[in-house]
Amino acid sequence: MDKYYGKTEITASVAEKAGLSREEAKKAVDAFLDTLLECAEKGVDVRLAGYFSLEKVTRAARSGRNPQTGEAMEIPAREVLKITPGKTLKDAVQSKK
Repeated sequence: MDKYYGKTEITASVAEKAGLSREEAKKAVDAFLDTLLECAEKGVDVRLAGYFSLEKVTRAARSGRNPQTGEAMEIPAREVLKITPGKTLKDAVQSKK
């Protein structure tokens, strides 16, 4: 298994494991990613038990420094996505040690 899996590799793996053509698997992967995008845009949390949860959170405004000049600056509040791994993913990582 490679160190990096992109959309192409994930599509190929889905095709093989589900017995689908690559085109069918690409449609399924695209549909899944589109659904995640729609949920993120609407602010709807996604929870796939055991795998991960994806939620929209608001980071508060804070003070910071420009690393190039050292000048103090205000960093505005913004919304970000927080991804939390589930037990299945955590256990998979731990079993590889």
